[in-house]
Amino acid sequence: MTAIQPAKRIKESIERLTLDLAQLKGSSSHWTGSLSTSALSTATAVSALSICRDKFLEAPWQVESEITPHGRYSSDAWEVLIENGSKWLANAQNSDGGFGDTDRSLSNIATTLLVLAAWQLAGHNPRYNKQVTAAWKYVERKGSWDGLRQRYGKDKTFVVPIMTNCALAGLVDWGQIPTLPFEAAALPQAWYRFVQLPVVSYAVPALVAIGQAQFHHRTPSNPIVRMLRTASIQPTRNVLTRMQPTSGGYLEAVPLTSFVLMSLASIGQGSSRVATESRKFIVDSVLHDGSWPIDTNLATWVTSLASAQFYDPKSGNPNSENTVCTQSQWDRTIDWLLACQHVVRHPFTGAEPGGWGWTNLSGAVPDADDTPAALIALKKWLDARADSVKQPAISASTLDQIRTDRVVSAAALGCTWLLKLQNRDGGWPTFCRGWGTLPFDRSGSDLTAHAIRALCVWRETLQSVAAKHRPPSRNKIDLAIERGWDYLEKQQKADGSWLPLWFGNQDREQEDNPIYGTGRVLLGYAQGGRAEHPAFQKGLKYLLANQNADGGWGGGINTRYTNTERIKESVSSSIEETSAALEGIMSGSDTNDASASILRGLEWLCVSIEAGHHHISQPIGFYFARLWYHEKLYPLVFSLSALNKGLEFCQR
Repeated sequence: MTAIQPAKRIKESIERLTLDLAQLKGSSSHWTGSLSTSALSTATAVSALSICRDKFLEAPWQVESEITPHGRYSSDAWEVLIENGSKWLANAQNSDGGFGDTDRSLSNIATTLLVLAAWQLAGHNPRYNKQVTAAWKYVERKGSWDGLRQRYGKDKTFVVPIMTNCALAGLVDWGQIPTLPFEAAALPQAWYRFVQLPVVSYAVPALVAIGQAQFHHRTPSNPIVRMLRTASIQPTRNVLTRMQPTSGGYLEAVPLTSFVLMSLASIGQGSSRVATESRKFIVDSVLHDGSWPIDTNLATWVTSLASAQFYDPKSGNPNSENTVCTQSQWDRTIDWLLACQHVVRHPFTGAEPGGWGWTNLSGAVPDADDTPAALIALKKWLDARADSVKQPAISASTLDQIRTDRVVSAAALGCTWLLKLQNRDGGWPTFCRGWGTLPFDRSGSDLTAHAIRALCVWRETLQSVAAKHRPPSRNKIDLAIERGWDYLEKQQKADGSWLPLWFGNQDREQEDNPIYGTGRVLLGYAQGGRAEHPAFQKGLKYLLANQNADGGWGGGINTRYTNTERIKESVSSSIEETSAALEGIMSGSDTNDASASILRGLEWLCVSIEAGHHHISQPIGFYFARLWYHEKLYPLVFSLSALNKGLEFCQR
């Protein structure tokens, strides 16, 4: 940073980010964020509503109870949503004829097929004839149905719903679709992981609804099989009802809820309670531009990440240079986070009390990424609060003993929840312990490192709390962390990197993201006092060796077109990945050898923020079954965290 001193420039960027984040939060107790619009979600919603519309026209009395005085849930209202969604999709088509998951995503065969099915079911093929032709050409170039199967491999979580959607549109024969054993959902929930279901843990609603649609539209000829499966219909429908949250949206996700709705509506179950609530969720979730997001929001996740960035944890007071928030506002945020903790056994995954999900809404499920994030946020508040009154972290003389007790009790329960979730391999899965080896059910390096960080920040404090908080023992925590280290060392790649489970880079051939994964794992090693460990040093070397020419990390190839050729130019970094890399590098105990790279990275980050690029989020997020998303707050929160570390680095 030549024109301005590094520390001064970083402070200016921090002030800008802090002000932007404060404005986005407003008077609310938390951040809601904003997920990207999604062609995939929009296509599935259009398909589901189109089938409901057609069934309503065949038998309007079946859904009469849904029609309000304002006509909100009438077939006329559905027609408007179908119309607007179809128009939005027509404008979202990429130049290659395909469709991406988000408005900033590369085309993929799955989303493209879902759009084709949506237009077919909506009856809009003639209107968008040119777009339909271009989309089919893209599908053919990508290998058609074989190409779709190849994209997902042995995991049927998403390939079967896609093909079912297409079968309902008449684009593929039911006989080509792998059968889902919906009757398995009638087994006790604790048995699911032993029966080797062909879908991941969170997809049981799709297993039931789609499996029953398959059974209805292609009934097996064997009378014994037919009889046994028929006997399982009502018990498994009861499972659907039990798992459905009060919002109506399974996991607050439009695609999953749409697959359930279209399957039920196609077999005459459009007036059932599950279908009715699913339909209301979809109608309520539409965005102002006629599209649908991949999920409602990630409020708990982004609030956990953002909340502590406004305060100096050493002084315990709002930092006048870094914040426009007050202590009371931070307290309100902590109260909100505490209210988000799940305190009863979850009906969806059977998870015990103690974890946090990604949102405060009813469709969230506790998981091993949002829970550590909340625990770390709570600990930062506790440390700052204790310092502000010059008392130990746990003391009867603190200004707010009631809130402190609530924080400690929540942390004890949350840490216990994490300990019970750990897999036999030493890693942490997302939702359910020992479920299986399918993607997003297995252990993940990013999840494991995050869990270790949370356990490390709390283990000392939990040893000094009263028995009433029921803290896990120090021995249990230490053992779990050691097993986590063993898992992470086994997962490290030969080049020193780690791959995350829930984040990717669409410009890489395998769509993985070693920059994000390695940066987050290094944070875990540093928190655990292992910055001198060979695995950390190897990961550090990987990040330093993979810094882009522009000074940042990650991103993808800029592409320029001429009349005759396509030219790939230099790599353009992303704020999200650069921030993750910098945090990981700066977490080391000795950064002398990395100082030049750190300064280049910090300069790139500051220049990007000065140019306003932190308001343009990149699709690095993986949702369920490799669905891409981008989140408005990611570049702000990630870069603020990195720059706070960068300021400390420059002031050493």
